[in-house]
Amino acid sequence: MRFLPLSEGIKYRKNEVFLDVIESVNMLANAQGTVLRSEIVGSIRFRVVLSGMPELRLGLNDKVFFQQSGASSRRGNGGKGVELEDIKFHQCVRLSRFDSERTISFIPPDGEFELMSYRLTTQVKPLIWVEAAVERHAHSRVEYMVKAKSQFKRQSVANHVEVIIPVPSDVSAPKFKTGAGTAKYVPELNAIVWSIRSFPGGREYIMRSSFMLPSIGSEEVEGRPPINVKFEIPYYTTSGLQVRYLKIIEKSGYQALPWVRYVTQNGDYQLRMT
Repeated sequence: MRFLPLSEGIKYRKNEVFLDVIESVNMLANAQGTVLRSEIVGSIRFRVVLSGMPELRLGLNDKVFFQQSGASSRRGNGGKGVELEDIKFHQCVRLSRFDSERTISFIPPDGEFELMSYRLTTQVKPLIWVEAAVERHAHSRVEYMVKAKSQFKRQSVANHVEVIIPVPSDVSAPKFKTGAGTAKYVPELNAIVWSIRSFPGGREYIMRSSFMLPSIGSEEVEGRPPINVKFEIPYYTTSGLQVRYLKIIEKSGYQALPWVRYVTQNGDYQLRMT
């Protein structure tokens, strides 16, 4: 689909720009807590309600480097910069100006669109760490103790957290006890789903589950699929990318309100069990 700039004749009673920086964390970690693979996939999205054909200029924080700029050869801040890879811009961005000045300048289309996408391959500390201990008892009873710990700053909160723990396909009579949220057995997933609506930073919760198996040896606990974690953390970016300014330049000089929101969420986020 091709987007076209605003026409000169469009007028709005209230001029606003909504900007979302959304980052998804892809991660695979082993049972010992070692991160085997991690990356951040990001997107800067706009919803534009502006009269006329204004020019917008977006400035990112000074720590952001772009792969094309040869940033890796001129890092002078102890390696703390954010080097973005696989950058793709919307067709409205003036690429020549970006190449020469590193300024993201554009005349936006009306409505919703993705201005920019990027990827960042970096070692990410697990934002929510989960470990599961499995204990086998007599009479074919198995007990899981699952511990979830939020490893981001205390002033942030993860919403809609789901911890999906795989279990053998022939379990029966599951029972749960949770320190937070609710847990249930979902047969179609062969998994326990532990849901925590609000998970503040720096917290740790425990969930215990027990169930019966037809035979303890019917299916090995080891070697099963990893634990999956789903979450959304508003007002938070994992990469450190921040919007420094968003200027709206329009010849009539009207006032427009820019709104900026940051969201970090799970992508392919897997933690292997012992």
